[in-house]
Amino acid sequence: MNSLQLQSYHGRFLSPPVRLASPSASCRSRLSRTITCLMNMSAPPTLRPVTIPFSEIKDRTADLSLKIEEGFGPNGLGIISVSEVPGYSSLRQNLLHLSPRLACLPEETRKKLEDPDSRYNFGWSHGKEKLESGKADMLKGSFYANPVLDIPTTEESLIKRYPSYCGSNIWPNDSLPELEHAFKALGQLILDVGLMVAYHCDQYVRKGSGRSKIEELEHTLARSRCQKGRLLYYFPVDSSKCNGKDESMSSWCGWHTDHGSLTGLTCAMFIKNGFEVSCPDSAAGLYIRTRNGDIVRVIYGKEEIAYQIGETTEILSQGYLCATPHCVRAPKGESTFGIERSTFALFMQPDWDEKLNFPEEVHIHRELIASNHALTFGEYSELLLDKYYHTRTWGSYS
Repeated sequence: MNSLQLQSYHGRFLSPPVRLASPSASCRSRLSRTITCLMNMSAPPTLRPVTIPFSEIKDRTADLSLKIEEGFGPNGLGIISVSEVPGYSSLRQNLLHLSPRLACLPEETRKKLEDPDSRYNFGWSHGKEKLESGKADMLKGSFYANPVLDIPTTEESLIKRYPSYCGSNIWPNDSLPELEHAFKALGQLILDVGLMVAYHCDQYVRKGSGRSKIEELEHTLARSRCQKGRLLYYFPVDSSKCNGKDESMSSWCGWHTDHGSLTGLTCAMFIKNGFEVSCPDSAAGLYIRTRNGDIVRVIYGKEEIAYQIGETTEILSQGYLCATPHCVRAPKGESTFGIERSTFALFMQPDWDEKLNFPEEVHIHRELIASNHALTFGEYSELLLDKYYHTRTWGSYS
């Protein structure tokens, strides 16, 4: 989804699954067996997503329909990972190691990096979002930027109407000059690989629907000026809280479904006293609610890039590609004391002017688009932000 992550959605995206695609029997039974055989465990089962090597995802002649269906189809987890991406490991390390340094900048310096007019969708954000309890989220800080375009547009009317997309990047060039290059380099790589994933998604939808003309995800994302990266830093838990009794599965990031098209994710990096360490709690991490309502923990390697389907893609593909609600669980126990966590997400989404031709039957946010089956992505996003956050009152954008 867009960089705000819509953490105050509280799982309200759990709409009925769209059943327009016809997944293969082998795909259905394989995932069903994996989940069913583990359902009696006290803890949610741990699964790995479908993993596709870079050599295959870059091959435009390869037929990856079965893998796309298994990962993104109506019975999939809504996530796949891509392995063996050249240059990825060093770019990930370079950026994630900067996250603690950014968060430790003087408060007055970080304040200059904030952009309230964009609803904190550019620059630094801390304590501006709400947890499921309704309290301000002080557990993590975020830095948002467009990794492709520093200034997406100079048209004032657009900047006023769509400030979370049309605003300009804010870089800490004096206090942390290396951040800009590291952020852009990793963001561009995840985008490039994501476009390859999008190509194979298009082939799967075209093959499954039997339609030669579809709204191609690859081309929609390639021409977009709305790409948004989010560098996340999770502050270390102090000794008084590391043994807390918070059993919430969404203790680090509330249940939500990304509302954009495709989200690229790095595996998180854990840091203690300046050194990278392993996650101290095997129960921590990413959890996904499947289309059947089951909850599973999903893991992928730190050398892999994960990609999750967003709601916009589910709607426009008419259910052939499916988004799933997910959350992040924080580690617990004495070993978590002083542990920091860094990660990065790239939200790949249509241009703000991209016309979204919604199908007649819509299962997500139907109250927003039932009377108008054609909205731009910018209009659609603003409706969502107004629904789940405070409606802007500082001026008209119509």
